[in-house]
Amino acid sequence: MNRLFTFFIVLGMAAGIAAGWACREYLDPFYAKQAVEGFGLVTDSFLRLIRMIIAPLVFTTLVAGIAHMEDAASVGRVGVKTIFWFILASLVSLTIGLLMVHLLQPGADLHLKVAGAVAGAKPAVDASAFNLKDLITHIIPSSIVDAMAKNEILQIVVFSIFVGTAIASLDDRAPQVVQVVEQGARIMMKVTGYVMNFAPLAIFAALAKTVAENGLGILFTYAKFVGGFYLSLGLLWGVLLAACFLFIGFRAFGLFAAIRQPTLLAFSTASSEAAYPKTLEVLQKFGVSPKVASFVLPLGYSFNLDGSMMYCTFATLFIAQAYGIQMSVSQQITMLLLLMVTSKGMAGVPRASLVVIYATLVYFKLPEAGMALIIAVDHLLDMGRSGTNVVGNSVASAVVARWEKQLGKPVKDPIAAEAAP
Repeated sequence: MNRLFTFFIVLGMAAGIAAGWACREYLDPFYAKQAVEGFGLVTDSFLRLIRMIIAPLVFTTLVAGIAHMEDAASVGRVGVKTIFWFILASLVSLTIGLLMVHLLQPGADLHLKVAGAVAGAKPAVDASAFNLKDLITHIIPSSIVDAMAKNEILQIVVFSIFVGTAIASLDDRAPQVVQVVEQGARIMMKVTGYVMNFAPLAIFAALAKTVAENGLGILFTYAKFVGGFYLSLGLLWGVLLAACFLFIGFRAFGLFAAIRQPTLLAFSTASSEAAYPKTLEVLQKFGVSPKVASFVLPLGYSFNLDGSMMYCTFATLFIAQAYGIQMSVSQQITMLLLLMVTSKGMAGVPRASLVVIYATLVYFKLPEAGMALIIAVDHLLDMGRSGTNVVGNSVASAVVARWEKQLGKPVKDPIAAEAAP
């Protein structure tokens, strides 16, 4: 299924480029405009489907995740150390993405205009109106129904945190409510999967519209975007390797060699979840205690998606650059903190990064049409960030095991080794 979906993705990209070039070169300007509007309608419909799922998806996944956080706390110091590492790794990956997109400026050459913009109009992001008072009052929802109706992502997050924390603090932990929320999360993940099945068609339409409007020269910008992102991932891998070396010494190189297969599996399928069973097996064979590996790894798949988080900052600022929008330092810091929360608890959601990026654009009032730019090449980038997620969670497992003095020598049968006295 993954191979077939990848085939349709590649087919949609090739067909979209060809269709856009043909419309630009051979169609009468009137009919070319009609074709562009038709392509735009397909892309806009896909974006509306994404917008449709944001509020219920964020609410259910966050509440379900936070409601189970007491399980992590009951593990004691292992849980605390794990969460500390995840927060640190999240900040590092988000910051690297932020710095690299500023350094490389992949979207600066596009000079796109916001739809309906006129000379002298206010920019999409008004820095003068962005202050601490407005931020705090905007964070707290006056009505969760209104927040969901308007897709006010930060307000939904705040409400979800209160609900999840309240459930976790109850003596019986409201099992019926938790079950309903978990079932809701599963339903929304399924709905998200249905929506993402239209991705090949959306990619075709997005590329066709973009090439028809801007010519084949736009492909150079895409090459800069994709190449810059993979360069950033390479830098993140270097940081992860250095951090791993700091804690477990030269065994870090052995770890990276050991996780080669699950990383390639995640890369080829564009799904870090597909590599989970193999990653767990490899880590235990490497010497990570099964108790630590079986705790840290699944928690990491919900709270430590390093590649996906880097992509969120990189892609959001790429869109801002494409439209010539400048974000202040305070806005960018707020964006990092927002992504720190909204990117959590979305493991197993197909193309979850697109949902998070869209929510970020809505919150900062950046052009939502910019999503069409990244949808066109999202699958290529998803492969890289999925592989990076596996690397990040593997490093986290090894480091926590070392902290707990539960990183032993490589074993062939981890189950037998754990059972031995």
